[in-house]
Amino acid sequence: MTSLDSFKCRKTLKVGAKTYVYYSLPAAEKNGLQGISKLPYSMKVLLENLLRNEDGRTVKKDDILAVSKWLKKRALEHEIAFRPARVLMQDFTGVPAVVDLAAMRNAMQTLGGDAEKINPLVPVDLVIDHSVIVNFFGDNKAFGKNVVEEYKQNQERYEFLKWGQKAFSNFSVVPPGTGICHQVNLEYLAQTVWTKKEKMTVGKKTGTFEVAYPDSLVGTDSHTTMVNGLAVLGWGVGGIEAEACMLGQPLSMLLPEVVGFKLKGQLKEGVTATDLVLTVTQMLRKQGVVGKFVEFFGPGLDHLSVADKATIGNMAPEYGATCGFFPVDAATIDYLKTSGRKADRVALVSAYAKAQGLFRTAKSGDPVFTTTLTLDLGDVVPSMAGPKRPEGRVALPAVAEGFTAALASEYKKAGDADQRYPVENRDFDLGHGDVVIAAITSCTNTSNPSVLIGAGLLARNAVAKGKALGQDLACSRQPGRRRISRQFRIAERSRQGRLQSCRLRLHHLHRQFRSVARRDIEGDQRQWNRGRCRAVGQSQFRRPCQSGRTGQLSRLATPGRRLRTGRYGQEGSRRRTDRNRQRRQACFPEGYLADGQGDQRINEEIRDRDDLQEALR
Repeated sequence: MTSLDSFKCRKTLKVGAKTYVYYSLPAAEKNGLQGISKLPYSMKVLLENLLRNEDGRTVKKDDILAVSKWLKKRALEHEIAFRPARVLMQDFTGVPAVVDLAAMRNAMQTLGGDAEKINPLVPVDLVIDHSVIVNFFGDNKAFGKNVVEEYKQNQERYEFLKWGQKAFSNFSVVPPGTGICHQVNLEYLAQTVWTKKEKMTVGKKTGTFEVAYPDSLVGTDSHTTMVNGLAVLGWGVGGIEAEACMLGQPLSMLLPEVVGFKLKGQLKEGVTATDLVLTVTQMLRKQGVVGKFVEFFGPGLDHLSVADKATIGNMAPEYGATCGFFPVDAATIDYLKTSGRKADRVALVSAYAKAQGLFRTAKSGDPVFTTTLTLDLGDVVPSMAGPKRPEGRVALPAVAEGFTAALASEYKKAGDADQRYPVENRDFDLGHGDVVIAAITSCTNTSNPSVLIGAGLLARNAVAKGKALGQDLACSRQPGRRRISRQFRIAERSRQGRLQSCRLRLHHLHRQFRSVARRDIEGDQRQWNRGRCRAVGQSQFRRPCQSGRTGQLSRLATPGRRLRTGRYGQEGSRRRTDRNRQRRQACFPEGYLADGQGDQRINEEIRDRDDLQEALR
């Protein structure tokens, strides 16, 4: 439904050769919403949402006026209806949602209606990222083996999801083994400014226009807030709330209090974004921000990358806030460019944010917040999380002392500090403080390439100094994107004789895997849509469906529509292998390859995959 536009703010914005309709905040301010230019950026996103969706029922003129009244007391208990631009799901809640849609189609068909009318009303992306279990670890073939095991155990489930993607409009699936949903969201799905076509009257002209508005979402994972680092307002909700939004229902919420977190200075060398977010979390938990928005501002933002911001936004559940929002700035535009967004989209984001007063620069004034905190980035020191909760923090020099104190006070094991315990049927023992799991999996860390590269360099240097892994240590690494693994291997081939250009190479690595992330995910989805996935060892996945299951699913779709699965010949497989190898090599400058061929590791991967598939057969 077209907005009632009580504040006469519907305008047009020309970007390049295209013209967009948008709901102008500066125009709304001139037409009765006094002072809204001083609102926090996150509140401006909420206000635009209300202006665009004003229908006289779920969103009334009084709801819009309430946002301007918020400025007087910097808080106001008023309920509003928020309509996110899209919904993000992971497999835990996404699969039941598809089942519900299928059941609704079945019911519609039983009632004699058109089953194809049952579709999500807003775009829904389901990223299968909680699936692969670390059954194998400690060698280069572990990930491939784990993916094979996953497809063996859950083949029917993935057939059902592929059917869902073909049957429903506004619904897409990112296949397993591709990456963490938040990283996929950050690098590929999020657009910062969203668009859709609507029928409306603009001026004296009636027709279909493309409407531009801020990207926003709700997700079925608490760490959906990671995308706040890209100036996308979003947070985690329950599965029922997500399904309601998917079916066009607004999300009821109170106008939030907004805590401003001012950052100044810059991080010292050797201090990571993880150290920063642990410090921020400690401060915000002490402040108390449950149910509130947190928005970051100040000159320190000029020294943070989008990856750093995403790390901070990701831990909003740990510091208790609804979201940890960062406004659009030059780093946002640079990230959109280097992560493969289309040029016209990047131009739209820049033009729209500036027209709406949503673009932050060093000269921008500070918004009005409910309350504020301040942190000098130069005061942040290397830290560890703990001793028990991820939001805890211990400065690195105090880790040994902190562990001893926690063992005595929290675990009541002061007398057992030096005690060793033999492991049954093994030739080693364990004691308090031993590291038994070493895994790089958290989306808080995998969002940040510099942190991952730093972890790799640390591990390499430890081995060079004679450190060895114990028999009891289970090691695994699951980066947010598969592209990172490929970059690591290429970086290792480049390492010898190139240490003098280490800084430059790390910079290129960072930019490079961002720039090809979009292509990588698009490739995954193309393979998924064709009835197969490109993950390692999926011969089991390609087996023809049992006719009974296929028939049940096709009845819920359109007549005659069947799941597309099946085998591909050896010649076709070789052609695909050649194309994939050429595509991988084309992604990187020649300097990243170890030799003229640069092919050795890729061939090893192919042989590993063939071995796995043969074992399955």
